[in-house]
Amino acid sequence: MIKLQFNKNFKQSYTSKRIALAVSLSTIFLLPTLLSNQAIAETTDSIATSTDGTATKQTSVTLTPAVNAENLDDIYREHATNTRWENVTITPSFYDSPYQVSLFSAENGENQARLWSQTKAVFGYGFGVIGMIALLPEDISNWDSEESLFSKWSDNVQDGPVWDRDTGMLNLIGHPYFGGAYYQVARKSGYRQWDSFVYSALMSTFYWEYGIESFAEIPSVQDLVITPVLGWAYGEWAFNTEMSLRESGGEIWGSSMLGNTALFFLDPVDYMSAGINNIFGKQIIIAGTGYVGVKEIPYGDEGQTDNQVSLNVSFQLGDGNTLSSASATKSAYRKSDPVDTGIIGLSYGAGTTQLDSLWGVEGGITKEYSLGLYFSPQFSSRVSYSKGLFLNEANNKEETYETFSLDSQYYFNSEGDFRPYLTAGFGDVLWKKEDESAKFQVNAGAGLHYKITNNFALQLDGRSYYSPNVEASDNNATLRLIYFLGKGQRN
Repeated sequence: MIKLQFNKNFKQSYTSKRIALAVSLSTIFLLPTLLSNQAIAETTDSIATSTDGTATKQTSVTLTPAVNAENLDDIYREHATNTRWENVTITPSFYDSPYQVSLFSAENGENQARLWSQTKAVFGYGFGVIGMIALLPEDISNWDSEESLFSKWSDNVQDGPVWDRDTGMLNLIGHPYFGGAYYQVARKSGYRQWDSFVYSALMSTFYWEYGIESFAEIPSVQDLVITPVLGWAYGEWAFNTEMSLRESGGEIWGSSMLGNTALFFLDPVDYMSAGINNIFGKQIIIAGTGYVGVKEIPYGDEGQTDNQVSLNVSFQLGDGNTLSSASATKSAYRKSDPVDTGIIGLSYGAGTTQLDSLWGVEGGITKEYSLGLYFSPQFSSRVSYSKGLFLNEANNKEETYETFSLDSQYYFNSEGDFRPYLTAGFGDVLWKKEDESAKFQVNAGAGLHYKITNNFALQLDGRSYYSPNVEASDNNATLRLIYFLGKGQRN
């Protein structure tokens, strides 16, 4: 264990507090890439006799090798990962149930111990940062000292989820990056794409959205969907890009500098670990991780205590054997998994909305965006968001109209290019971008799906919306173009 410690008295030094804040911000940024097992080192004490006959106490460190010549083939990792799903052996009938989850059983040879170790590290790391920020002054942390952390977390959880107003850059780039980081924790532990997505969904929902982030703000509807779904797309791309770069010698356009830069940003800790191994030509480091801890340290003779902030960095060590070139270029045998990023569909559409007279607003043209999972030719589920500017009849001013809903579709004639479907869902309608105006809605309708290619499809549907709280009924018709990622639709 390599431990970097920063001791300080928070009551006496604001400079130290700002150092702690800088550490917390930097560790939050590095969180998605610090994926590892724990260090393995045993410390033993022994008594040695010096030349003058006196006994002295010595401390020796014995490194317990995790990798040696006998078990190298069993736990081989391609620099940045321990196991790849494409290399494990599965039963011929495994894909008969393509959406089964192996996260909690690991019956196919997945490295469950590595996944659990990394999960514990991420949890300890994140909540350590929360504890550290709680010690900062209110003008830095923006947390109300009169309200306990648990009370604030509880209030935010009960008030959510809501449709947040974060920028598109944060929602469409920042959140998928973090979702992709969670995804790679499982993917690099030998799990298939579907299991890695489920892991990312669990982590982004319970660890982040309803965990860490709820100490600061109310959980977000779109974050609950965007983080794991687009994180799946980014995470799989980053995983395969890293593997391809390593298998091709780590060069881009013949440049090792560009290749090394790309590998660093794809996974900084694994990149640095592999770099150390390459310098010495030996398997010195298998993986690395880090987390921040805060604890009280007693000092002096009058019972004084000081707060110690620790940045802990751990490495799992090998036995230093030289790796053969054959092992370093081990290639993957890819099985045909029916569940991949091709089930992810994004859509953009335009429609027309007729509103209940109760709203006192004329209907009009709406724009719609959706992100969903198209599980099979028979079934899909997606989150939809629509927006329009409608004229208020009372003051002759335009008002912003928004709806978001979670909808599911059931398709008929599943083997054909034209597929009629039924759709139903629930969500909220909002006015003037005010969360307080949100009214619960249910919706149902029917439509027609037309497959253009494996990656593109058109849908036209009509839906009726009902808001039970105000007894309002609205109608909408929408035409949307759907883009499927990866290989697209299988049928």
